[in-house]
Amino acid sequence: MRVQSGERIKVGRALDMGARGIMVPRLESAEQAREAVTFLRYPPDGIRGVATRVRGAGLGVVSHPEVKRLNERVVGIIQIESTGGLREVDEIAALDGVDVLFVGPADLSHSLGIPGQFQHPDYLAALDRVVAACRAHGKAAGILVYDTAVVPRHLELGFTFVGIGSDGLFVADGANRFFAAVRG
Repeated sequence: MRVQSGERIKVGRALDMGARGIMVPRLESAEQAREAVTFLRYPPDGIRGVATRVRGAGLGVVSHPEVKRLNERVVGIIQIESTGGLREVDEIAALDGVDVLFVGPADLSHSLGIPGQFQHPDYLAALDRVVAACRAHGKAAGILVYDTAVVPRHLELGFTFVGIGSDGLFVADGANRFFAAVRG
């Protein structure tokens, strides 16, 4: 689940509702990422509030000694979509609790001053930096794409966690196909 921000209450609510992975957007520094990942896990691995009678903890069927098992199943995804995040990408990738660095292409390209220029050398260099940091620290490199034709290229670059499209895109495409069939 992509939360609105890395605030403790936002992350905790999503986990309590049952999210198994949390994507944290718009972090500008390793310090912000470090703080956000502490909210992903129960003590001693993090500082998530220990509420075991919520959906995300099995509605009370997990005992306190078993809480570590809940920590192990959470996937921490940090979005790299700003120049600050890109500048500190290696330090962010080195953090325990970060499992995936996920590029937000539109935001990153705008942050770099090259809006929507996904073939620009600066954008491609940024992708290389993210992948290199992930490889160096054993993390997955992720990215969002809207065109399935570019998936193989991103896999070749080293991305292993690829989001394809969005719910809004899928609904719009389905509606367009429906209307085209009715008009035809």
